[in-house]
Amino acid sequence: MKAVVYGGGNIGRGFLGQLLFESGYETVFIDVNRELIDKLNADHSYPIKIVCNEYQNEMTIRNVRAVHSDHAADEIATADLMFTSAGVNVLPHIAQNIAEGIRKRQGRGLDIIICENLLHADKHLKKLLGTGVPENIGFVESSVGRMVPVMNSEMYEGNILRVWVEPFCTLPVDRAAFKNEIPTIKNMLPSAPFGYYIQSKLYLHNMGHAVTAYLGLKRGYTYIWEAMADAEIGKTAEGAMRSSAEALSKEHDKPLDEVMRYAYDLLSRFQNRYLGDTCKRVGQDARRKLAIDDRLLGAIALCNKHQLPTECIKRGIMEALDYL
Repeated sequence: MKAVVYGGGNIGRGFLGQLLFESGYETVFIDVNRELIDKLNADHSYPIKIVCNEYQNEMTIRNVRAVHSDHAADEIATADLMFTSAGVNVLPHIAQNIAEGIRKRQGRGLDIIICENLLHADKHLKKLLGTGVPENIGFVESSVGRMVPVMNSEMYEGNILRVWVEPFCTLPVDRAAFKNEIPTIKNMLPSAPFGYYIQSKLYLHNMGHAVTAYLGLKRGYTYIWEAMADAEIGKTAEGAMRSSAEALSKEHDKPLDEVMRYAYDLLSRFQNRYLGDTCKRVGQDARRKLAIDDRLLGAIALCNKHQLPTECIKRGIMEALDYL
């Protein structure tokens, strides 16, 4: 079995690569970074370091190779499954290659699992591909919750392929969007209806992360864990996430204790010092993150709909505006 991952960056290697290796797939990464491509093809493996405040483990991901984006269509033509993890802003630049790969399949079905931080990512990618996409091509939304930091030279430890990741390793996907047989992949969770997972990722995880980052930047903190150690910031992030959790519970008829367990797990994961995640990285692209239906204003709207307090979320919005 062969899976194509369009995007060999930190999420591609540090999350999807692990799921696919542990499920018996050959993984082909498509990227434009020649150094990364050459190293993957030389080693056919790479290390990921699983880190948290309590422990650190390293594992080796095998049965991998890579091709340049110029050769994407040929790999897509023979894939059993495809993922994208290229980044929202990159999707328009790779859509033509994906469309060409689909044409080369000559009518054979394919499901594309879209691992991008974007509401309605399935509709967005389908629109980018244009008309004539066969009905047996599935555009499957996912909810990528694993946190992977920006790597620096010290973290690489002499290997540019090494990725540090947190222990969390579950990928919810939209069961109803598959057009072909749903593959069995370790830690992939096909679910329907999928709206709760999309909104909880954006309005709980991403929103809480953003509030922490913008308040942390205001106070001059470098790392997310430093910001979380500030009692006032931690209290504000918790208040914002509690409001959003209550709104999500009401919106999707989910037990509140279940949503709150997820919220408190996130608050604990934000304190992971070994990820070295920075307030600047989490707060980057603030204009997009302040869009009407994105993590901050979208969470406000959901809380307003269910008449829940929004003051803590608003504090994050004000600091995001200052950051802009």
